[in-house]
Amino acid sequence: MKKILASLLSACMVLSMAACSPGNTSGQASTPGGTSAPAGQTYPTQSINGIVQWGAGGGTDSLMRPLSAMAESTLGASIIIQNMTGATGSIATQYVYDANADGYNLLMGAENPALYQELGISNLTYSDFTCVYLIGDETVGIVVGKNSPYNSFTEIIEAALAAPGTIKLSTTGKGGLPWDVAAFIQDVTGATFNQIPYDSDASAKTAVMSGECDFTVCKVQSGIEEYTSGDLKFLCMLSAESVDVMADVPSVLDEYPGFEKYLPWGPFYGIFVKNGTDEAIIETLSAAFTAAGAEQSYQDVLKSFYINYLGYSGAEAQEYIENWQSNTVGALRSSGALED
Repeated sequence: MKKILASLLSACMVLSMAACSPGNTSGQASTPGGTSAPAGQTYPTQSINGIVQWGAGGGTDSLMRPLSAMAESTLGASIIIQNMTGATGSIATQYVYDANADGYNLLMGAENPALYQELGISNLTYSDFTCVYLIGDETVGIVVGKNSPYNSFTEIIEAALAAPGTIKLSTTGKGGLPWDVAAFIQDVTGATFNQIPYDSDASAKTAVMSGECDFTVCKVQSGIEEYTSGDLKFLCMLSAESVDVMADVPSVLDEYPGFEKYLPWGPFYGIFVKNGTDEAIIETLSAAFTAAGAEQSYQDVLKSFYINYLGYSGAEAQEYIENWQSNTVGALRSSGALED
């Protein structure tokens, strides 16, 4: 009897060890009901890191936090936001690239990596990542101070052509928004400017309002308060369509139709994973952020920041980013801002 019991006990132990063995080569995960599900369906099994390229409270950060909070309920896991600033967002970009391609480190960023290679900032670009959700983009305009002698974009261009390099454009340095747009302007009109660098969009804007510089390029969300108060004049928008809150501001196409080849154009925001991430994980993330982005409460956030909603993923997001990169790099090279 003891031998029989020992044999039965040994057999049970073997069966138990087999059931717990990690040597499952079917690519499926065991479920409590005895059935199997694709491994991707078990994601996420832990909290997810959202790595934001810019500082807390900034434009990118302020878009990512509410979106992540809404996506958490669909994912069934927390998204822990970490602000990893520096080097035009490349520190955060490198961090996510160096991590495993397992969907637990999300790059939450803006358009900057699309130009890293061209500007010599990093060898990485958005082609090294997969966009799981492209949130939206922004419209920008040409602005002058309330006491400016210029009442149209054409007047600025004519003054610059008459005296090259004398009209002062306040910028945020190489790769910044005004610097990029200056390349478009030069390519289309031939006008060049004396570019004066400042530490931030805010200080570049202040330089125009104080009269230190003649004009700059400003996002709607950055200039709406001063536009409303009359301290800034938007001369035109780099958009084919008018902006509701600035319906009186004309499109740049009204004065220079040649800009059409570069429109639509503006800063954009998205969420990315490292290439090589399992497709099932990408689909899970895309579905969660797409559902969150479509919620009215988040649409209200976008509206308050004057963000043009896109909601792209997959091939649609990839096409948008590739077109943006191609248009921008093409303008920078045509203007001489970048060498071929």
